Amino acid sequence: MAKEITPRTEDYSAWYNDIVKKAHLAENSPVKGCMIIKPHGFAVWELMRDALDVMFKKTGHVNAYFPLLIPKSFLSKEAQHVDGFAKECAVVTHHRLMNDPNGGGVVVDPTAKLEEELIIRPTSETIIWDTYRNWIQSYRDLPLLINQWANVMRWEMRTRPFLRTTEFLWQEGHTAHATREEAVQETLQMLDVYAEFAEQYMAMPVIKGVKTPNERFAGAEDTYCIEALMQDGKALQAGTSHFLGQNFAKAFDVTFLSKENQREHVWATSWGVSTRLVGGLIMTHSDDEGLVLPPKLAPTQVVIVPIPTAQAEVNEVAEKIMRELKDKGITVKYDTDDTKRAGYKFAEYELRGMPVRIAIGKRDIENNVVEVARRDTREKSSISLDNIGDSIQQLLIDIQANLFNKAKQYLDEHITRADNFDDFVDILENKTGFISAHWDGTTETEEAIKEKTKATIRCIPLDNEKEDGVCILTGKPSSQRVLFAKAY
Repeated sequence: MAKEITPRTEDYSAWYNDIVKKAHLAENSPVKGCMIIKPHGFAVWELMRDALDVMFKKTGHVNAYFPLLIPKSFLSKEAQHVDGFAKECAVVTHHRLMNDPNGGGVVVDPTAKLEEELIIRPTSETIIWDTYRNWIQSYRDLPLLINQWANVMRWEMRTRPFLRTTEFLWQEGHTAHATREEAVQETLQMLDVYAEFAEQYMAMPVIKGVKTPNERFAGAEDTYCIEALMQDGKALQAGTSHFLGQNFAKAFDVTFLSKENQREHVWATSWGVSTRLVGGLIMTHSDDEGLVLPPKLAPTQVVIVPIPTAQAEVNEVAEKIMRELKDKGITVKYDTDDTKRAGYKFAEYELRGMPVRIAIGKRDIENNVVEVARRDTREKSSISLDNIGDSIQQLLIDIQANLFNKAKQYLDEHITRADNFDDFVDILENKTGFISAHWDGTTETEEAIKEKTKATIRCIPLDNEKEDGVCILTGKPSSQRVLFAKAY
């Protein structure tokens, strides 16, 4: 089965699609641009969702749910917002179908036209801020810290499973605050939450930064992001946190009575990550043999395979191992399917990314050991049955750390400085990765570089140090470097 996967060096895009399909993560749906997330893929997303949900609640947020359909007039209330999403919106115009009197099947009932068209949410700022107007009256109602787990739709012409689809799953946080300072602090706090999740759970190192005005979220004053680097040297925006200022509060007239008895507009944030993270997980760690999952996001962390078949004494040992592992909070599967050979199972579990495989045979039992294979390095070793729970637990910790360290080394080695445009182009074409370079701060230059090279400014790193230089394209003065890359 692994041989059916296109090598990364041959065709990275085909390799990615092969992993998604053959590791049973997702498949295309009858609707172009949408995907069917299969149980294995959804289980990975559930682990992501559940871990993030705990992190959100630890920072004081609660979950709610808002409607899928948004009145078209709501999008007209914030000009930048509608400009940013107008070309991506799916519009509902009618509310009923009927059988074609001429025998042409089901058609739209022309008499069922809506008085006002409805938009399938591309994001929920507008309907949420219309609601917040009723929820917020005084400073005692603040801060309002709401998160929503939902699906959204943004019409896409070129799609790829998980990375860019017309419909996707995500969470979107929407908060309201009494002061600018509180809202900015919230924006940065949630950026830190995303970075911690990416690095601690996904084993995916990220760079925290702020977007240029040209790359900001529509309607935001500042957009912060975490940027990751995939194995093909392209960047992936893995999460965003937006300081919205008072734009939406003013558009929807959301005010509160302050402690000083003054009527003021609230300050807002929004922030989100999506099923795009599953795509990032695939492209950060996987190899030509299949999916590689960090243990913290593996639906099954350990699989036990009896050799050649499940016999009484092998079953007894396997059951003992399973009890020990489950007591440690480790998810484990014992594969007793006797219709498939052990070699087939090994290849299947390797393809599906399971972090640890244990093989048990009669001879192993006689020697009080089992054979253990780790997915990240594909190394095999013998582990004593004594204290096997502790041994496997430590092995999973080691795998999680190794995956992060390997990805971090790759990231560090692919951040390259460029001081002129020729070097910039050479690095972009031959080394790839992030390029640290000076930019004159104008949207015109940013767009010109994108037009010439297809590289965009991914972010201005938050840990940037001031450094006098000149723009790589125009030669105009610059006070700091920014990170460019080609991106998904």
